[in-house]
Amino acid sequence: MTQSSEATDKQPSPDATGQYPLFGDHVVVRVRESGPMVPGRQYSSYVVYVDESGDHSLESIDPQYPVFVLAFCVFQKAYYASKVVPALEGFKFKHFGHDVVVLHETDIRKERGDFRFSSRAHKDAFLDELTGIIDANNFILIGCVIDKTRLRERSQNPYHLALGFCLETLHELMQEKHQDGLPTHVVVECRGKKEDAELELEFRRVCAGENKSGKPLPFEIVFADKKTNSTGLQLADLVARPIGLSVVRPEQANRAFDVLRRKFFCSGGRKNVGVGFEGWGLKIHPAPESERPR
Repeated sequence: MTQSSEATDKQPSPDATGQYPLFGDHVVVRVRESGPMVPGRQYSSYVVYVDESGDHSLESIDPQYPVFVLAFCVFQKAYYASKVVPALEGFKFKHFGHDVVVLHETDIRKERGDFRFSSRAHKDAFLDELTGIIDANNFILIGCVIDKTRLRERSQNPYHLALGFCLETLHELMQEKHQDGLPTHVVVECRGKKEDAELELEFRRVCAGENKSGKPLPFEIVFADKKTNSTGLQLADLVARPIGLSVVRPEQANRAFDVLRRKFFCSGGRKNVGVGFEGWGLKIHPAPESERPR
């Protein structure tokens, strides 16, 4: 049976200064039965936010960053809403005085817009705190790095290749979590009418069964405007470039990636966190000679 509610007209009382409470307990709810329940649609307990680093063009390749990276940040919804979002919102209030600012890795790195730091020490402290938030909060990371230099002779779209790898791995994760029987939303940023249409077509093609399992994948794509102030999309943006740099410059210190190592989906479960992700939660394509295919 469904339930509906009615509110009484009981009014709040002012305090000693004559001020009324902003939030009070003056609304009393009475519950009554009013007919049969209409069941809602069921969804999985997880949500996925996606962002990329680098461009997917094979015509002009930046020799300093010759890769395309796609990052999937997978959050358990209840934890995301109660822990992750408040942590990042609090960070914004502390540093900017409001939460409208969108954390964008490129703008932070190049110190543009809201990210004009007063000194190097200020920037370092900002990045240290932001890295600490990423480290302290739980999410599962799936990433794919496309080496465009080695792929150049092929007529393949790096974004579509990475998308296929990440969706297949996401399906394995949902199977492990016993969530593969329910739809999971995959949120991506809009990139343009043509690009979005091509991406949606590729997404639906992979989910319809054109993947390594040959089975339908229970995922639904959601396009978000670039101005959307989404915590999950901002975190996906922040983690994508460190993943790419770990491949392009493996000898270079990369504190952000050191933190991300423990986030990747890995072959040995929680007991193998941080060491069992190569070729599993993190795919490099074409695969390095030393890496055996899964």
